[in-house]
Amino acid sequence: MKPSVPRPRSSAAPTSLDRRQFLKQGALLTGTAALFAALGNRSWAATAAPASEAPETPDVKFGIIALTDCSPIVVAHEKGFFKKYGIRSKISKEASWAVIRDRLSTGDNQATHMLIGMPYASTMGLLGSPKKPMVYAWMLNRNGQAISLKKSFRGKVAADAAALKPFVDEAKKAGKPLTFAMTFPPGTHAMWMRYWLASGGIHPGDASGAGADVNLVTIPPPQMVSNMRVGKMDGFCVGEPWNARAIDDGIGYTALTTQDMWKDHPEKVLAFTEEFATKNPKTVKAILKAVHEASEWMDNFDNRSEMADIVSQPSYINCPKEIILGRLLGDYDYGDGRKKQDEFAMHFSRRNCNFPQPKYGKWWLTQFRRWGMVDGAPDYAVVDKVCRHDLYADAMAELGLKDRTRDDSPFTLFDGKSFDPAGDLEAYAKSFAVHALKG
Repeated sequence: MKPSVPRPRSSAAPTSLDRRQFLKQGALLTGTAALFAALGNRSWAATAAPASEAPETPDVKFGIIALTDCSPIVVAHEKGFFKKYGIRSKISKEASWAVIRDRLSTGDNQATHMLIGMPYASTMGLLGSPKKPMVYAWMLNRNGQAISLKKSFRGKVAADAAALKPFVDEAKKAGKPLTFAMTFPPGTHAMWMRYWLASGGIHPGDASGAGADVNLVTIPPPQMVSNMRVGKMDGFCVGEPWNARAIDDGIGYTALTTQDMWKDHPEKVLAFTEEFATKNPKTVKAILKAVHEASEWMDNFDNRSEMADIVSQPSYINCPKEIILGRLLGDYDYGDGRKKQDEFAMHFSRRNCNFPQPKYGKWWLTQFRRWGMVDGAPDYAVVDKVCRHDLYADAMAELGLKDRTRDDSPFTLFDGKSFDPAGDLEAYAKSFAVHALKG
């Protein structure tokens, strides 16, 4: 039976002596309870409260870039999903992917919107990235990027990069190579641009530009349209809404979308430093649960108009709602006469979107290998360190979601080339006609 402190003998206020005796006995009983607990008294321990499930670090600052695929983080913040799970969130809009990387590395931001290739580059110390182990436990979205070309190519070049090659060859021969932009060297847009150009026999060069038929430059996403407007580039690859914005502004058109290249391809991730994720497992779980709710809410198309209202604000994307909303609803006008309703438009939850599939990390490393971003075959075991599907599975299990599973099946890109994550990865990396292999 739980011990109780004796009450005074009468209802009258206790005398000074009574009060001293009362406090002394209470202190003795409290000390006895502590002693029993320290000695592991089972009956006492059984009455103790369970360990707190509250986040270890409730104050979390999230880095974002002004792109539509930052929406799960923004919506979780604005709609109160982070608050529901004990996270006091703050959003920090950054100027470039390099700033995103650096502010996560230094701890200024605790979590971030990030290109899937970036945690690998930072963990491996590639392409100028300071070596800093990072992890991701959530895929923020699939699809929804595009390759845009300046309007002078309209009607001449569409999805087939081979149609661009004569223009590339002519410009190179004249000593004025065409210029194409991506957003970060190991990121998604760089790989989509490289893959597309190479599919048409155009060499994008190695990581330093050696052997290139074109200039490949790095431009932050929100600056793509303004740079094309003043003639600094002939094409770019970026996420929405900047491809739609190029059409709306009358300066370019969409040659092809990235889902035209690879249906349901991986894109952005929710990343942490390895150190933060290790020290704050409850915080990470709370964050994943919140972005799950936000993602489910966003993939109800009845909510997409409100979603576009939220993310279009100056503090986030800073772009008119109408330009964001069209492609979110799958309404694709390519700007050159082609139009379609795209069932593979950007999505945030359906078709097992969020599970961080290791096979995508493996594919990414084959492209690092292909383009000379590593010397010799990379250590593919790094995927198991960076792609933390175990953290994802634990968080979703607590929500009762057991249908989100790992998928190691092969997949095929638009050029007919298949990738098998259980196959010979080195042979795959070496199988491309256009490459910059080193070592």
